[in-house]
Amino acid sequence: MTALDTAAAYLGFRSHAVLAETAADLLPKFTLSTKVGFFPNTGGAEHSLDPSRLRLAIEKAARELGREPDTVLLHNPERSLTSLSPDEGHALLGSACTALVDAARDGLCRAWGAAVWDTRLLGVIRLEDLPPPDVLMVRAGFLVGIELLDSTTVLRNVWQAGETWGMSPFGGGNGKVWEDFDPRPFLRTPHDGLSRAQAAFRTAFHLPSAAAVAVSTDNPGHLAQLVQALGAKVDTTAVSQYLRALHGHRQS
Repeated sequence: MTALDTAAAYLGFRSHAVLAETAADLLPKFTLSTKVGFFPNTGGAEHSLDPSRLRLAIEKAARELGREPDTVLLHNPERSLTSLSPDEGHALLGSACTALVDAARDGLCRAWGAAVWDTRLLGVIRLEDLPPPDVLMVRAGFLVGIELLDSTTVLRNVWQAGETWGMSPFGGGNGKVWEDFDPRPFLRTPHDGLSRAQAAFRTAFHLPSAAAVAVSTDNPGHLAQLVQALGAKVDTTAVSQYLRALHGHRQS
């Protein structure tokens, strides 16, 4: 494992400090990404795309981590856009993107992007003239519906995103799904004894096509199994057939 992904809001806004304390001198050996956009308040957390608050959050992240993160992502930017008109959303998202572009230019991170939970909510924003993100992190895997997969494809093409990263391939840890559904036929044979969870994780790199997929766990053995699954080959023809079936089901 060589990459870590976190967010300012994780662990009750203590994730950066805890990670720095836990990893100590090992932290520089990892590629590190984090997210900004949620801020503590008396009710727990509030979301904001205010560029000055984002800039301060990025500076704070570097201080707490003891190093600059490699990538900084806008954390669920759609949260602050849903109540705005398309023009207002365009202006607000544009100013937020510019804040991250400036942070990268100033050496506070190497790359920037957005972690979007519901890509459909950005569909009304005119993205063509906004700064294109280096990274677009989106939900990935079998538990993502075809409408969301289609909106993700449109979003990353229109916004001219660089890399796509996946997240939440297990849908929040709903293990019962994999008792009822076996994703191993989506791997090329032989499966080398891989579990259903391993097959689901490996196939998530193609739903949608992603350069990386982030997972969370408190079980090192689980992470070891997922790393092992990276050596498996995905049957891309089976994945294409699956997507066509989802489209057909939606249209029927």
